[in-house]
Amino acid sequence: MIAGYLGDDYMVEASYGHIRDLPRKGSPIPAKYKGESWARLGVDTDNGFMPVYVVGPDKKQQVAKLKSLLAQADELYLATDEDREGEAIAWHLAEILKPTVPVHRMVFHEITPAAIRDAIANTRELNNDMVQAQETRRVLDRLYGYEVSPVLWRKVGQGLSAGRVQSVATRIIVERERLRMKFKAADYWSVSGDFATGLKNDDPLEPGSVKATLINLDDRRVAVGRDFDPDTGLAAASVVHLDESGARGLIARLEGAAFEVTRVDEKPYRRRPAAPFMTSTLQQEAGRKMRWSSSQTMRTAQRLYENGFITYMRTDSTTLSETALSAARNQARELYGDKYVPAEPRRYQRKVKNAQEAHEAIRPAGDQFRTPGQVANQMSSDEFRLYEMVWMRTIASQMADAVGQTVSIRLTGDSSTGEKAEFSATGTTITFPGFLRAYVESKDEDDSSGSDDEERRMPRVAKGQALTATDLTAKGHTTQPPARYTEPSLVSALEELGIGRPATYASIIQTIQDRGYVWKKGSALIPSFTAFAVVTLLERYFTRLVDYDFTAQVEGDLDDIADGTRSRVDWLTRFYFGGTGGEEGGIAQLGGLKKLVADNLGEIDARGINSIPLEGGVVVRVGRYGPYLQQGADDDSRRASVPDNLAPDELTPEKVEELLSAPSGDRPLGNDPESGQEIIAKSGRYGPYVTTVPPEDSKESPRTASLFKSMDLDTITLEDALKLLQIPRLVGADAEGNEIQALNGRYGPYLKKGSDSRSLETEEQILNITLEEALAILAQPKQRGRAAAKPPLREMGDDPVSGVKMVVKDGRFGPYVTDGEYNASLRKDDTVEELTDERAAELLADRRARGPAKKAKRAAKKAPAKKAPAKKAAKKAPAKATAKKTTAAKKTTATKKTTAKKTTAAKAPAKKST
Repeated sequence: MIAGYLGDDYMVEASYGHIRDLPRKGSPIPAKYKGESWARLGVDTDNGFMPVYVVGPDKKQQVAKLKSLLAQADELYLATDEDREGEAIAWHLAEILKPTVPVHRMVFHEITPAAIRDAIANTRELNNDMVQAQETRRVLDRLYGYEVSPVLWRKVGQGLSAGRVQSVATRIIVERERLRMKFKAADYWSVSGDFATGLKNDDPLEPGSVKATLINLDDRRVAVGRDFDPDTGLAAASVVHLDESGARGLIARLEGAAFEVTRVDEKPYRRRPAAPFMTSTLQQEAGRKMRWSSSQTMRTAQRLYENGFITYMRTDSTTLSETALSAARNQARELYGDKYVPAEPRRYQRKVKNAQEAHEAIRPAGDQFRTPGQVANQMSSDEFRLYEMVWMRTIASQMADAVGQTVSIRLTGDSSTGEKAEFSATGTTITFPGFLRAYVESKDEDDSSGSDDEERRMPRVAKGQALTATDLTAKGHTTQPPARYTEPSLVSALEELGIGRPATYASIIQTIQDRGYVWKKGSALIPSFTAFAVVTLLERYFTRLVDYDFTAQVEGDLDDIADGTRSRVDWLTRFYFGGTGGEEGGIAQLGGLKKLVADNLGEIDARGINSIPLEGGVVVRVGRYGPYLQQGADDDSRRASVPDNLAPDELTPEKVEELLSAPSGDRPLGNDPESGQEIIAKSGRYGPYVTTVPPEDSKESPRTASLFKSMDLDTITLEDALKLLQIPRLVGADAEGNEIQALNGRYGPYLKKGSDSRSLETEEQILNITLEEALAILAQPKQRGRAAAKPPLREMGDDPVSGVKMVVKDGRFGPYVTDGEYNASLRKDDTVEELTDERAAELLADRRARGPAKKAKRAAKKAPAKKAPAKKAAKKAPAKATAKKTTAAKKTTATKKTTAKKTTAAKAPAKKST
């Protein structure tokens, strides 16, 4: 699209995000740095925290293509996003391409002809301060992750990771689950009634009765949910706690009572429209209205931006340009009339800490907005729904307030025993809908404030007026624990705390799910017990690293570096090695991250960290093979595995006892007729199996065998078990006397003769294949690979990086998507049927970022002679000195080379990492 706007004089090519990064698995550190004390970090902590950058294996082809195109050009335009990540990408492009032609930094916030032409006409130089801020963030996250993650490996479990923002997000979710686990539910009852006015109204829409709820009894407030202590389930002493008998008894005593209006309050109602969308509010509203994940919202918004329908979708700003204000007001006036548009444009100010206002709010692109109807046939259904929401929110933000009247009524009556019962009713009548004609904002599920855009008309009554109770009812309630976080409410919490940036929220939430710290039940985010252990360790021994204020402060410090008011090297030095100055959230005063890890590692009690106490002396222990319950001392304890789909707060005393009392699954089958040993069918950590039970005084090891997939623990017979215990089974011998065995291996059933092997089609063949059949199979040519390839489950579109068609296949560990070079397993929330091209491409991109496939590693081992090119590549991507950034940028701008065309390196906005 950009190429079309620029014309034939320009060549446009995407850089596909960061072309260089710190070394990681699959992108090893250059050989000249190996052996350095800091090499594992990829950051020279002894010399100004100089990072070592390498071109990822998945980016080398694209870099070569960009260099080839640049050789034909007389100017280079870097058109990456106008934020810290985008500025760093542009700087890396300039560093790796080493252009000898003028370099221009162009920025735009929407992909429209006017915006692109304006960006070409108004370029600037690279912002070195923004590059340093991004580099600080990247180095900080590397130091945090690479220093703290090994502590988790040693004390909690292998493969775990710690992250500056992901660990804090996990802590937020764990803290909510802790509150739910401590929560004690309480029952209470309420009384409500319909009260007739007895008057005839001229207005047919005016109700003839009012529905009111009991709020006071003998001048004491009647208890509602907020009056109960969540930890004890007890109500405050100052309130009246009605139970069922109390509520029904009161209704009986109020039968026939005379009620009178004691107070009527009328107040004007006014509601302002919500601000235009920024990244966080877009994710929240799409989650509420359409039940989308943050990742799905951002993928859809990305497509809308790239196709020129909306402005840049990663922004902290709620500001609209003068052009956008005019467009929104004009369209609102055309659609709804002059009275729906206020005299002056509305301007919105942010009140959230660490807000960055570099961009506009998210709005329809262009200086004249296209209505959803005008673009419906140009986009997918998901894109249309999101565009419609952005359009409505933008238009509504410039419309008039909704106004009306709110009426509150109090009425009282005396029971037969002299109790004074006071009822209350409130309603709103909207006389002018204003912006509500265009858009109504949704609320989180745990928001108890109600939706004040819903009308509830009240009858006209006056103080002293008598009312008749036509129906009094009692209703039981149970207090509810704090609602679990959903993606929208977690985004709201992160934003309120100032943690992370809107551009990172989707990746944060996806990361903590991919790491196994959080899983979803419906829309709720539930922490795993592994998350409990990790958070407990970090809270006890690395308190400042998961402190909310510290994490938010880092964002502000990075802003200072981007503004040029703070030194990158000084900040990192104090954070890592310690020092004075009061910054870095107290980490510096504690001696820095390096000392903090070294001092705490030996003190950490792994068993204590991995034990989550429950009631009744029961603990959940996070073991190597998953969480399990333990009651009692180790030598004499009851144990039971915790089911994978059981949320922590569902481990009530009743559920714990059920799990601990459940049969172990051991089922005696009989005795082995040869040895006389008992044979038992059991359920183990690797699945069901059968085993013999040698005598107690015997040193003989038990024989075991796994059940076939077609067998069931509850129905297996002694005969089946005896056959299984014969595996590996001797089928016979060939003419030369070589024995042939039938076995069950890691990759399925197979035949073995010496070093030769052939796969079998079914496990049952292990038990019944004949020697003749085995010889026939072994006589066949050996197939390359493990087995015939299974047909793909689904064919997808082309991968945007490799350009190869993506397919979904069924693998040994479940379905995965592949482009032929990289395989990426589908995640817990992905389904084969609902997988989109964008999600498939995202999974593959994540897999590429973790390094090449194993076959690539083997190929590298077979060609040790390629070490020399590796050194050459390292020279192209040296660890850079901060002072070189500006100089390098100036040199590339000043050098000229005359060729046929101009070129601009644009990119699809990169996924932000945290």
